[in-house]
Amino acid sequence: MHCWRGLEDIPEDWGRSVVTIGSYDGVHRGHQLIIGRAVERARELGVPSVVVTFDPHPSEVVRPGTHPPLLAPHQRRAELMAGLGVDAVLILPFTAAFSQLSPADFIVKVLVDKLHAKLVIEGPNFRFGHRAAGDVTFLTELGATYDYGTEVIDLYVSGEAGGGEPFSSTLTRRLIAEGDVAGAAEILGRPHRVEGVVVRGAQRGRELGFPTANVETLPHSAIPADGVYAGWLTVNGEAMPAAISVGTNPQFDGTERTVEAYAIDRVGLDLYGLHVAVDFLAYVRGMLKFESIDDLLVAMAADVKRSSELIEAYERS
Repeated sequence: MHCWRGLEDIPEDWGRSVVTIGSYDGVHRGHQLIIGRAVERARELGVPSVVVTFDPHPSEVVRPGTHPPLLAPHQRRAELMAGLGVDAVLILPFTAAFSQLSPADFIVKVLVDKLHAKLVIEGPNFRFGHRAAGDVTFLTELGATYDYGTEVIDLYVSGEAGGGEPFSSTLTRRLIAEGDVAGAAEILGRPHRVEGVVVRGAQRGRELGFPTANVETLPHSAIPADGVYAGWLTVNGEAMPAAISVGTNPQFDGTERTVEAYAIDRVGLDLYGLHVAVDFLAYVRGMLKFESIDDLLVAMAADVKRSSELIEAYERS
């Protein structure tokens, strides 16, 4: 799959293509529906499929300081899109100047002059251009002038976790912030993941017999609510069942919020400096301060047992 970081990276001889545009943070099931349709139509038309997305998130440029928690970094999004069969991802630098482009100029500069769009696939709420003035109606109208078609895909409606709302990144972020990682997984189509480098912490887990990987998460990552979770710690492609702690470590009067993962029944791991991923499968319990270290150890053992049970049940299903 091609990955371009700016219009200048697109080959001069790039031909017609099927295009879809959006932030696509998380590549959730609604996104998968749109992107999958773009891939399908591209194959039918015998042209490549292209996903156009932005860096940073447009809200950070339009309203500085409002960058939403991210469900997936760009590299992860690209991996997920490649898995859907996408031929190319174009990551456009979203600058103040770029935000001033009118909807018509956006269409000409991106879709027409560079990607030579034959067909554009979008969801019904797609907005683009200065002050988000462009919509799918305008996109469709200009297609007659610039020789491209437009197809609008309705998003599926989520189930119990979302209360009947359409799949959305906003809803997913809310569920994660509430600790409902199972509900978030229902929308994402997979467990929510955070990534980062393992750094040295206070090493209390090691002293207590539960050595954890202290993950310095990427900026703006969507971190679940404080608590203990079952999931996986993935290192160099190997997913290890894990009990995961999110919070400030109140037992030791901590103040810094951290994500720590204990790889269940794995000993002698040296992960310092490695880039790892933590996948959140299920909520186990809230973050507590215990009366004694002995009480903490009993709780930690129970957390590991419960995490193992949840992971095993998931892997059997």
